[in-house]
Amino acid sequence: MAETFHSKAALVTDSANTNLLTAAVGETLIIIHCQVANVDGTNAADLYLDMVDDEASDVTGALAHTISIPADSAINPIGGKLVLEAGDKINIWAGAASDLEVTISYLKIT
Repeated sequence: MAETFHSKAALVTDSANTNLLTAAVGETLIIIHCQVANVDGTNAADLYLDMVDDEASDVTGALAHTISIPADSAINPIGGKLVLEAGDKINIWAGAASDLEVTISYLKIT
């Protein structure tokens, strides 16, 4: 069993259900940190973040829904560790394009 740490950064778009991260077949991902920053110096922006459970026929659970992030600030929308099993994914989008940026760190177990 191999364990490796990874991180990813992305610009959050306003396209609903944009995939941020998916656990592939044969792997488990443990999310250890997720931060979303509003880089717009003037306006607040709404954040949407969902976990899609592949094992439960793609049932979606909201991790953050219409959370307003003030200009020039950041939040950590996942309050602890989150386990993604094979096929599970995290989707993210914003109320306004180009205002939010996300960084996520995770442990991949294969």
